[in-house]
Amino acid sequence: MSARQHSIGGLNSVRHILQRANARPFRGGSKIAPSGDKTTKQSRRIFTAEDARMLARRRLPRLVFDFVDGAAGREIAAAKNISAFDEIELQPRVMQDVSSRNLRTTFLGSEYDCPVGIAPMGMCDLIWHGADRMLARASNRFNAPLCLSSAASCLIEDMLSWTEGRAWFQLYVGQSMDHTLDMVERAKTAGYETLVLTVDVPQVSRRVRDLRNGFEMPFRIGPRQFLDFAAHPKWSLTTLVNGAPSAKNFPTDRGNSGFDRGASRAGADWAFLNRLRDLWPGRLVIKGVTSVADAKRIQSCGADAIYVSNHGGRQLDSAPAAIKLLPAIRTALGPDYPLIFDSGIRSGEDVVKALAFGADFVMLGRPLLFAIGAEGERGLNSLFSIFTEEISLTLAQLGLTRPGEISRDVLINPPASLTEKSTQLHITKSIKRA
Repeated sequence: MSARQHSIGGLNSVRHILQRANARPFRGGSKIAPSGDKTTKQSRRIFTAEDARMLARRRLPRLVFDFVDGAAGREIAAAKNISAFDEIELQPRVMQDVSSRNLRTTFLGSEYDCPVGIAPMGMCDLIWHGADRMLARASNRFNAPLCLSSAASCLIEDMLSWTEGRAWFQLYVGQSMDHTLDMVERAKTAGYETLVLTVDVPQVSRRVRDLRNGFEMPFRIGPRQFLDFAAHPKWSLTTLVNGAPSAKNFPTDRGNSGFDRGASRAGADWAFLNRLRDLWPGRLVIKGVTSVADAKRIQSCGADAIYVSNHGGRQLDSAPAAIKLLPAIRTALGPDYPLIFDSGIRSGEDVVKALAFGADFVMLGRPLLFAIGAEGERGLNSLFSIFTEEISLTLAQLGLTRPGEISRDVLINPPASLTEKSTQLHITKSIKRA
């Protein structure tokens, strides 16, 4: 029996057990959240990113939750990403007129309602069917950029249409150079203006939770997975009705094997960067940079921006917290060079801290998937609203009215690498851009 036949057979077995157990049937076809205005209402259970995480943990199969929540090795790097933000203190200021605040931010030639976007995340429909569409609608509702992963559950062309042109495309170099270059061409033809090359995954790391849970793509249903799915009937029935998610931009016809999660992605080397810079006419962003030396070389290669990230702690467990490396990169590259940041962001205050440490823009990842896993589109919209509200409230406490006014002065103990000259010039340029 083929792996695909084995997977389908296992899913059908889960369907049979659930039907026999008289599990409440899934209503609403492919939608998980009520349609219409109800999706814009605030959740009564999600007030923080951790609320979303805990609700998702109860609602999703363990295999699925751990795929999102897990990280490399003992998950020390992932924990440090979050705890490092707890160590950063902000200095409140008083008696400033902050009655009128505006979060609008201009970045890479586009104006957004807030200095926050949606990070590239593969296989989002694994969390719940239609997750990619939900994220696209959030991109439109909050006027935020969405970076589509190469391993997305939707087609490259569809996401640009769904987001009304707000999408960026994230590229992995792996499996086949011909397929990699084909995706670049597809993104160019579709009309993408920003390409994000991820360079920090030469090989997918050893993620222990996935190994313990037997996580594989496509799904292979053994006794452990069978019981896990049967214990979460709503997710299982939704998946059965709509089909198991797959990486849509990796074909499985004409002898193609589809997405190979474990394939080497080491083709993203310096020679490829130079080649890509020549091929791509739009803005080129390099993601997964934490080294000052690498950042300076990337800048000299003509990249338009650098995305500082340690992949959420999912690659190297001994990596430092990404936020601690951001100030040195800002200083090395100068005040004007565009920097994006993710890894460890769990609140609007964290966003402000990242901006104070030298970022121009911040991307959200895991928390948004947890919000979808917790309450679907209602949860996603609620959590995104919470982030924007927290950013605005934090500015008020700091005596500021716009993100462009954030500087090292809001920090109680600015890192030594964050020189006053570099950040003051950085802030001056930010104010001009806004």
